[in-house]
Amino acid sequence: MRGFKRYIGIDYSGAETPTASLKGLRVYMADRASPPVEVMPPPSPRKYWTRRGIAYWLVELLAGDTPTLVGIDHGFSFPLRYFEKHGLKPDWPSFLEDFQHHWPTDKDIYVDFVREGIFGNGAARMGNARWRRLTEERASAKSVFHFDVQGSVAKSTHAGIPWLHFVRQRLPRVHFWPFDGWEIPRGRSAVAEVYPTLWSRGFAQDGRTGDQHDAYSIVSWLSRADADGSLVSLLRPVLTPPERAVARVEGWILGVA
Repeated sequence: MRGFKRYIGIDYSGAETPTASLKGLRVYMADRASPPVEVMPPPSPRKYWTRRGIAYWLVELLAGDTPTLVGIDHGFSFPLRYFEKHGLKPDWPSFLEDFQHHWPTDKDIYVDFVREGIFGNGAARMGNARWRRLTEERASAKSVFHFDVQGSVAKSTHAGIPWLHFVRQRLPRVHFWPFDGWEIPRGRSAVAEVYPTLWSRGFAQDGRTGDQHDAYSIVSWLSRADADGSLVSLLRPVLTPPERAVARVEGWILGVA
């Protein structure tokens, strides 16, 4: 039996500012009866989504009663080494508060403004590109601190985490997996980190741009995994008790065994 009625895939971008209309920021949605379709932003002078616009849209959408699974392709947390270096409690909600305080990338600024010391206090909360989360090692994914290289998610991660905090503050019933637990209560909406590279080659591109196809692949995979029952086991990756404890702090990429 399916656990969700609706699925959303978001291909994220950390470019420019939270109010910038970004061609690389794409959203696809499907439900049990309909295949994935691209969701365009509300009519405005902006042609494409903004990060702020997506956050407000998610708050409005997830406030309803339709159990929805949202996949977003940026890191939701940092390696345990980061917590240790900065003397932080290994607790994700506390991390969200602390990160937004030092990296206020939900303000109308570029991520690079914080990196360069023009805004915020990023110097007090830097990481190392050699540090990787356990889930990144398993997925052969780049570090969330590996900026300025092809395929990097560092900028989108540093841009997106404050908006996770924004959604979480406004929708306490939404389950952020796995930080709120490995089991998602039935009837609840959930938000999870995804890595479309794991699945995008398995779906025909059909004229979509790379960003569109990543968002399409996310929602297609989520819907299929829920329909065929594989999602249940993927929500419980095979981890030792110590690894599971680490993953509750660092986060986990849904679909990584």
